[in-house]
Amino acid sequence: MEQQKKQKVHRQSFLHGALILVVALVIVKIIGAIYKIPLSWVITSLGYGYYQNAYSVYSPMFSIATAGFPVAISRMVSENYYHGRYRDIRQIHRASVRIFLILGVLSLTLMLLLSEPYTRFVLRGNEQVALPAIYAVTPAVFFASMMSIYRGYYEGLRNMTPTAISEVIEAISRLVFGLSAAILIVNSGLKEYAQYGTVYGIKKANETYAKIATLPYAAAGAIFGVTLGGFFGFLYLFLYHKKNGDGITREMLLSSPRPIPMKITISRLVRTAIPVALGSLAINLSSFVDGMLLQSRIGDLLKTNADTLLNMYSSLIPQEYASTDKMASFLYGCFGNATNLFMLVPAITQAFGVSALPSVTEAWTEGNPKHIRRSMESVMRIVTLITIPSGIGLSVFSMPIAALIYPGRDQGTQIIGRILVILGLASTFAATSTPINSMLQAVGRVDIPVKLLGVGLVIKIITNYTLVGIPEVNILGAGTGSLLCYLIATVLELYFLFRVTKIRMNYFAIFFKPLLASLLSIGFSYLIFRAVSVFISEKIAVCFAMVLAVVLYAVCVLWFRILSKHDISMLPKGQKIVKILENHNWIR
Repeated sequence: MEQQKKQKVHRQSFLHGALILVVALVIVKIIGAIYKIPLSWVITSLGYGYYQNAYSVYSPMFSIATAGFPVAISRMVSENYYHGRYRDIRQIHRASVRIFLILGVLSLTLMLLLSEPYTRFVLRGNEQVALPAIYAVTPAVFFASMMSIYRGYYEGLRNMTPTAISEVIEAISRLVFGLSAAILIVNSGLKEYAQYGTVYGIKKANETYAKIATLPYAAAGAIFGVTLGGFFGFLYLFLYHKKNGDGITREMLLSSPRPIPMKITISRLVRTAIPVALGSLAINLSSFVDGMLLQSRIGDLLKTNADTLLNMYSSLIPQEYASTDKMASFLYGCFGNATNLFMLVPAITQAFGVSALPSVTEAWTEGNPKHIRRSMESVMRIVTLITIPSGIGLSVFSMPIAALIYPGRDQGTQIIGRILVILGLASTFAATSTPINSMLQAVGRVDIPVKLLGVGLVIKIITNYTLVGIPEVNILGAGTGSLLCYLIATVLELYFLFRVTKIRMNYFAIFFKPLLASLLSIGFSYLIFRAVSVFISEKIAVCFAMVLAVVLYAVCVLWFRILSKHDISMLPKGQKIVKILENHNWIR
């Protein structure tokens, strides 16, 4: 074991680490698309509503088990590495194992206790359709907790590779086991219907109703892939640590000061983690609140204004789905499918937030204002280069994207597209907010994101409760609460980041230039889409238009000289790329 630990690890720069996570993320999202898109075809938006109900309960428990301590571990490991306190780093790892075992068991228990009351309140007597999926995903909370031990530790050491690989392993497991289980369950139910006219021994009127009867169990099979993904991801991280260690050599440990007492280490971890965990809990409570609020409000509308909803959606979804006992779950499934696309953008910038935390922490610990500003500006510049065009593109192309990914009336394509118009814009602010939170955590103000996200969540609840309760708006108003929540949170987070650090960033270059480049490239590509879709398939036209938008945007980024030498130099082989771009005067 010691033989394998003699070489000090090569610590990755912010952008190098972020690049590793982004590459992993791209792979994960491709695998996720291969998983979720066919899954939505198999279980339809109704089954996806059951799937989303399970996630609504899982997300807050996941936050409790995983959110705060990986950030706390990463920050404390990074600080101690900077000061050469390597024995403290090892002690942080030992303390985290104890903490996460307790958190994992606690979260699992809470999820089991909450499952039935939640579904009883949301589905009002029809809770049995959602419970199988919730029980199937419950063990995933424990495995997620155990993975967090190693992810936070290696991220603090600025080694993003274990996190990246474990995420890919999780995604592959979800795809292989989850999608296979869903397909097998639906096919077995339809096979029984074809032979006997029954599903699970209960007679069904036609094949559509037979498939509907399989959906609660198909959703459970699909989400059990999340549980297996967590198990295999944890197994990889455990074996990686056993084999490779952490790069801290015996000589480094001998030269290190005596570690602080274990009680103090645990106390610091807890004090740092709780505000971060509460902030993440606020975000994940959002999905819990969505699941509880949206379905219950639609359920109320179906009691008082059923005709309005049924008339509004009767031409957009199959008749078998347009019934009062299924409408709430179906519309919630449509919202869930739109949310999957919305979450693509924040998922990318989460990688930058994870990588930025140790980088900005070390700059802040060093106390060099020039270094702090350069680190913060690099984070924000790279983030806005991604978030602004992605959010605008999702919103502008919402209808053709929904038709491309979720075709068919049993998916509610037009409903998904209408929701995505607002959620696309919201994704820009949600994605920008994540790295800003990481920087606030890096400079020691872990409390600020919690308070601001709490304010945003209250605004979201009030907005959604009001808009979804309007019969003519219903589920289509759900995205507005998210937009207001993240817009207000992002603006306030930027204000407090400046107030705490006293660092004034070049906001014009960070925000206005990517916005201008986005509007030019996406606006032109949308006009091309409208023109060519007259002659060719709309699905081919939108793919062509999106590729064109990316190319035009890249040209605008270089033309406006948005990137700096420092940004590029942090990439692998960055100096060579800098020379090429400098020859064409494409960077500052």
